[in-house]
Amino acid sequence: MKKYLIILLVLTNSLVQSQQKSPVTMRYALQQEAIDPKTPSYGNNQAAGHYITSGDAKIYYELYGKGEPVVLLHGGILGSTFEMYHFIDSLKVNHQVIAISTRGHGKSELGNQPHTYELKAKDAATVLNAVTKDSATVIGFSDGGYTGYMLASLYPAKVKKLVVVGAAERHPGDPGNTITVEQAFTLDKAFMDQQLALMPEPKRLPELFERVEDEFNNKLVADQKLFNTIKCPVLVMVGDLDNFVSVEHAAAAAKFIAKGQLSVIPGAGHGAFLQKWAVAWPAVQYFLQH
Repeated sequence: MKKYLIILLVLTNSLVQSQQKSPVTMRYALQQEAIDPKTPSYGNNQAAGHYITSGDAKIYYELYGKGEPVVLLHGGILGSTFEMYHFIDSLKVNHQVIAISTRGHGKSELGNQPHTYELKAKDAATVLNAVTKDSATVIGFSDGGYTGYMLASLYPAKVKKLVVVGAAERHPGDPGNTITVEQAFTLDKAFMDQQLALMPEPKRLPELFERVEDEFNNKLVADQKLFNTIKCPVLVMVGDLDNFVSVEHAAAAAKFIAKGQLSVIPGAGHGAFLQKWAVAWPAVQYFLQH
């Protein structure tokens, strides 16, 4: 109880500070370099933002551009819509980009239903159905990649193609994600303050960490049975230095998916598209065009 109260005190102090001085330009977690996105407020852009109720939570999403729809699903816990800025910048020129802040992240509510990938896939499908009657290309990173697999499996008519980065074959007992709220603030306080300022219920941040980690570490099964249900073309992308997803597990996912393809980005870790965009983007672009 004492530890929980300390966390709440830290969150309250950080929230007050972040509201007093909101960042002009958004950032993604662990960002090192200075960047110049076409829109510096992805994930907090009032002009592009919308809400829709999915189950027991209001889900926030942003719309950019016109053309064939593309859904973007960011990573979990330390993930944010802004980390997908490369994709938004590049795709909104010729596509309608639907950038979703997944349940509990950014401006989206956490809700009280059990935190599952089936639920997050339903949230994404609810947003997609509200925006367009067409099927969409889906691009998901890490946690968003597993949601993408589930979306393609449960709502096949809505997913035209799927690109997954840093998400592959997984079974309970595989190496997990055990980052704590305290560690997150130590790693990148500026990012965490920014996210607290966006959250509709910032004091539930510890609960978000617990829910996402429990689902990912103890319940997530991404195996041949799941992959065999996915019928659309899928590009499975992984960095060869990814500390969460092995190249072998990514290759297995691509193998088990009927129209699966594998792209290995040399010298890249978990966020391969952020670290090696000049290598990752041509592979994604080729996949989308063929």
